[in-house]
Amino acid sequence: MNVFEELESEVRSYSRAWPVVFDQARGSWLHDEDGRRYLDFFTGAGALNYGHNPPVLKRALMDYLSRDGVAHSLDMFTVARRHFLEALRETVLAPRDLDYRVVFPGPGGANAVEAALKLARRVTGRTTVVSFTNSFHGMTLGALAVSGNAAKRAAAGVPLTHTVALPYDGYGTDAPELLDRMIGDPGSGLDKPAAVIVETVQGEGGVRAASDEWLRSLAEVCRRHAVLLVVDDVQMGCGRTGPFFSFEDAGIVPDMVCLSKSIGGYGFPLALTLIRPELDVWKPGEHNGTFRGVGPAFVTGAAALRAYWSGNDLEKAVRRSGERLASALGAIADSHSAARLTVSGRGLAMGLGFREAPGADGGDLASRVSTGAFRRGLLVETSGADGSVVKLLPPLTVTESELDQGIDILASAVDAVLHP
Repeated sequence: MNVFEELESEVRSYSRAWPVVFDQARGSWLHDEDGRRYLDFFTGAGALNYGHNPPVLKRALMDYLSRDGVAHSLDMFTVARRHFLEALRETVLAPRDLDYRVVFPGPGGANAVEAALKLARRVTGRTTVVSFTNSFHGMTLGALAVSGNAAKRAAAGVPLTHTVALPYDGYGTDAPELLDRMIGDPGSGLDKPAAVIVETVQGEGGVRAASDEWLRSLAEVCRRHAVLLVVDDVQMGCGRTGPFFSFEDAGIVPDMVCLSKSIGGYGFPLALTLIRPELDVWKPGEHNGTFRGVGPAFVTGAAALRAYWSGNDLEKAVRRSGERLASALGAIADSHSAARLTVSGRGLAMGLGFREAPGADGGDLASRVSTGAFRRGLLVETSGADGSVVKLLPPLTVTESELDQGIDILASAVDAVLHP
């Protein structure tokens, strides 16, 4: 461990929770350098929806590299870029009758969010963006400005402006109705927003899921007032909640969609901002970045779309696994009724919450459960502004036996913390 301690910044985080050196990974499993294996219900914070080193993607990648395919191309045209765009159109956009242009903003989710915010202000000529309590959209300044976590916001070091936070679904006030009234009231103090940015399920914010009705109401308010609706699907897209896009079940069509993490298929850096064609007012070079054209990410991203999204088998599997996981977490909560555990989320993004535990620090309990799970061979992280939710993001390709094994480990860790 010496080299990490001597050379790496103190800013590192996940390695503190899991202080081992990982060496190999396959499917739902990570292996450390000493040969111990860990069931991965973290999946790179959602960047590995198809598990580690999926064979179909590995073959496509190795074939591309072996023929000296272009690895880096900025936004120059390449065969890999073309194949990716064709796969996106044929497996995702056309079957859903979605008409989007594709912006390649850079390598990560925050890049996709920054591009959406920038374009919304450019199109509308307005500056304010509405976000929500407990939201998280990235660590760059624009993305932090629309994020709710106080600790992360404080790290910015400068004022985060031109945003307004409203209550997320379940916070206690109906935000779509409130937004509708405030935009229509010249005395509300709210300048008409350029956009509203929302996560359908708040992953970092405690695995809070908005209802379909709430999302539809929000979309209608935006439509009525000509405010652009941006859905941040960086973590919850690419099938995490079941359908490819997390907003599909609500029946809404956002003006912009932010994708990253698993859109690259293999864990490689890739981000997209999908925009309605009439919003494509960029001038050449007005938004750019060095790593807009990572060839291996195009290759594995296209292979993932064709392998997993040419039909609806994966969506059905995620829905089944999600129901199985939700039921199991409910059973864990019921077996510890005095602790008032909560279950939240959708699909294979689920949370077991300790925030309501009487006479205890929910963040401390969740942290101890996460640590106990790691010691038993399961990777799960904590979530929420106070860290009081154990967050589970299994691979979408997880088997029933692996899912049951992970649930058993988690149940054991919960028992050990609540009944030492």
